[in-house]
Amino acid sequence: MSIIKTVEELEKLYGIPVEASTAKEVDHVIPHYRAFIEASPFVILATAGPEGLDASPRGDKPGFVRLQDERTLLMPDRRGNNRVDSLRNIVRDPRSALLFLVPGSGTTLRVNGRAHLSTDEALLESFAVEEKAPRSVIVMQVETVYFQCARAIMRSELWNPARHVDPANLPTAGQILAGITANRVGGEPYDKAWPERAKASMW
Repeated sequence: MSIIKTVEELEKLYGIPVEASTAKEVDHVIPHYRAFIEASPFVILATAGPEGLDASPRGDKPGFVRLQDERTLLMPDRRGNNRVDSLRNIVRDPRSALLFLVPGSGTTLRVNGRAHLSTDEALLESFAVEEKAPRSVIVMQVETVYFQCARAIMRSELWNPARHVDPANLPTAGQILAGITANRVGGEPYDKAWPERAKASMW
């Protein structure tokens, strides 16, 4: 098996990127990129820590990631499973990245930078939904921003309803948990209770 071990080998294989691939990268959020951030209801948050890497889905109403200014992004940490893998990483290693998706658009937006967590009371309250404020807000100092071409979305046909998978053809969360824990956790009761539990703890 042939393994690429050097950057030189990699560049020989792939060549030099065209100007459009590098000219799109800037160190702040320009108006064109702001439009994608404000339209996006779904983001992948990537972080790094001593235990390794983490990629976490973050979703909310479009525009839930707020621009404080052209070099600062604010994202509320909504309720979840309390594993706080991403937050644990940010506290120890500020390097982070965001990948914004916009339903219907093949173009995605990538933002790299350094983040910290804020528990400023006024800031938390500004992100409140149904009178429920997040417990923390991720504050990212932007270092690079650029759009990703649409090929991946086009190849995957991500927004094509005809390609959507019927959830009935996939294992449920309860089935997965039951299988992993020898039925100690999960199962049919877990799946039945999930919709109401999620609805009650959405914010």
